[in-house]
Amino acid sequence: MRTAKIWRDGYFVEWEDATIHVLSHVVHYGSSVFEGIRCYQTPSGGAVFRLQDHMRRLLESARIYRMPVVHSMDALIQGCVDTVAANELQECYLRPVVVRTGERMGVLPDDRPESVETFIIAWKWGQYLGEDAMNSGVDVCVSSWRRPAPDTIPAMAKAGGNYLNSQLTLLEARQHGYTEGIMLDSFGFVSEGSGENVFLVRDGVISTPPMAGSILGGITRDSVMRIARDLGHEVREQTIPREMLYVADEVFFTGTAAEVTPVRSVDRIPVGEGRVGSVTRSIQRRYLDIAQGRIPDPYGWLTPVPEPALATR
Repeated sequence: MRTAKIWRDGYFVEWEDATIHVLSHVVHYGSSVFEGIRCYQTPSGGAVFRLQDHMRRLLESARIYRMPVVHSMDALIQGCVDTVAANELQECYLRPVVVRTGERMGVLPDDRPESVETFIIAWKWGQYLGEDAMNSGVDVCVSSWRRPAPDTIPAMAKAGGNYLNSQLTLLEARQHGYTEGIMLDSFGFVSEGSGENVFLVRDGVISTPPMAGSILGGITRDSVMRIARDLGHEVREQTIPREMLYVADEVFFTGTAAEVTPVRSVDRIPVGEGRVGSVTRSIQRRYLDIAQGRIPDPYGWLTPVPEPALATR
């Protein structure tokens, strides 16, 4: 996992020097926002997938949590590209993270810009849900933990503290022998996985929970909906009752880390025929073909990474 350089507020520091104080606000109160981004190796070199969209969401998350970020979107985009190049990578996972630091105790954060730091980290990361997950699918459960109600925490923000119940969901799933868990929203409808959006296919129609279902508006989710429609599928954002998971023809996860991962069973009930369905496979293939540069990118989603010598400071 470890690489050489980490971007810290516009400068590169060594991996071991990218530290914060134990009294930092983020340590005690979870005050951070972050993104997960993949850089793919393509025939013409490294290319970052939907980088501008990720940076927009990072800044929006910071805005929701009233965290002053001194860097522009262009500076953050360039910082990501430079971090990939500085570590001489052509394929990696990127983690930009904005954290409240300082040495201040108490829930009320310091709202000065100097109390907020931004890091960009790059490392190599394989299949998030297991080496064979993309090909064979994963076994999941419906979690006993629910997503927060709409008036509790802002689900649209990708914030560190928002993932506490995701941790509980994944721990519970693994304890009972599942790869992942699916959470319901506060009304008992399907919401999302611990770190993924959820789609299901029934009678050729693709459905996914709406933004009002206490989900994160996933960038991979958006990519998949656009790809699916261009492949001729009907896609609906709609409320999904739990039992739909048991009678769906296909179920799959989407996310930067998970990419497009099939689900082969829910609560020990096989999904469809218990193997990867044709709709899931076609979307997965098109998504990866675009991301890895095997076919033209019709959406302008890829940001090329220059040779390391051109970008290292």
